[in-house]
Amino acid sequence: MDTLQLEQLQQDLSGRIIWPGDELYQQASHTFLHKGAPALVVRPTTNADVAAAIRYARDNSLTLSVRSGGHSFAGFGTNSGGLVIDLSLMKDVQVIDPAEHIVRIQAGATWGEAAEVLREHHLAISSGDTRSVGVGGLTLGGGIGWMARKHGLAIDSLLSAQIVTASGEVLRASAIQNPDLFWALRGGGGNFGVVTGFEFVAQPISKVFAGSLVYGSEDLAGIIRGWRDVMRSAAEELTTSLVSMPPFAGNPAAVVILCCYAGTGPAAVQAVAPLLELGMLLQEDLQEKDYADVLEEAQQLPDFLRIIGKNVFVDSLSDELIQDLGAVCGREGSPVVSLRSLGGALGRVAPEATAYAYRQSEALVTGGIFVPANATESEVSQALKPWEAIAAYGSGVYGNFQGTASAADVAAIYPPETYARLAAIKARYDPHNLFNQNHNIRPDLAGIGNTAGPDGHEQAYP
Repeated sequence: MDTLQLEQLQQDLSGRIIWPGDELYQQASHTFLHKGAPALVVRPTTNADVAAAIRYARDNSLTLSVRSGGHSFAGFGTNSGGLVIDLSLMKDVQVIDPAEHIVRIQAGATWGEAAEVLREHHLAISSGDTRSVGVGGLTLGGGIGWMARKHGLAIDSLLSAQIVTASGEVLRASAIQNPDLFWALRGGGGNFGVVTGFEFVAQPISKVFAGSLVYGSEDLAGIIRGWRDVMRSAAEELTTSLVSMPPFAGNPAAVVILCCYAGTGPAAVQAVAPLLELGMLLQEDLQEKDYADVLEEAQQLPDFLRIIGKNVFVDSLSDELIQDLGAVCGREGSPVVSLRSLGGALGRVAPEATAYAYRQSEALVTGGIFVPANATESEVSQALKPWEAIAAYGSGVYGNFQGTASAADVAAIYPPETYARLAAIKARYDPHNLFNQNHNIRPDLAGIGNTAGPDGHEQAYP
């Protein structure tokens, strides 16, 4: 790395640089699920800081990773030998227009932090499952939250975004300003620059009716069928997930239904009531609570395990799929499988309106496959075999929950027409593919020189 440029970077920053050997380095170099060894971590506090870090990575041909909350299943928020832009100091949350419920959130905030501020104003944004997930990463991938059936994805509440591009330019993207970029940012991930802030319209909601129901797993297929049938006619205010938990750490297999009704009172109780009749109910803790209290603390994996995240959208939860789920799940060594109910407001947005294209699916099926931390490629492949039977029913994947980043993964996230449009926008804002640590969209340019994806480092610049 060029010493003079490094000195200039230090002078330019109002934020902080963290080096190997720094007391903060271990925490700053790792993400929630992955360990990295970057040459340096930059924690900016301004857009100018972000631009300086981008310039330094570009001029020194360093792999560049961007992190908001650090929950990427694929580990995009860190690297080895490159530069990480860690946005955790850029986490301001403001209600800038109380009358119109407009909220400005910096990308380094977590959804827990955002929800706490919104709680004071009796507002909420449908967003994620856990408190420590970053606003930036979740939003750019789409943002499936606990009010998705009533209020859509996080991107469906997005009014604008502020982004620092590969050239260091600071742009605002909205339906009026740079609308092509605004379209791409709503589902296209971190391919187009470093998004540092968002403006959302929040929903006026103070309380929800939420909690969990726990069933035994003896009739897993029957419980799934019953849950499916309930959700097909459920009020849009009700968003649920069904989770099949295999036996683990001495605990028996179980089926957990997680519920959130966007509101309270008799209508909420009535909407959830059919879910209480799916079998022998072992536990129930439904109650009125603030939306902020629906978000849970993420559980850290022990060092000897790692998790491979997989998912697939299904147009229909058919009896055949449910039968196969009953055969695959709930056993020792089975994946943790979650079925998320979709539809409602999420499905009323046209597939071409945003880069998140799979709007008409009935459910998102996610799988968490646990393997030893030192598992070989062959062992990982073997562990994934039960998932393959489930994935065969699907028609696309959700990037935020996909733990691998192959060309096949990218093709599954973006249908051909969506990908082609994203590639053209990528060529305009990041023609040399500096932002490649993601489910990478290659710029649609010929003769531009070498580019690289998540598994490569070679880049060329004019």
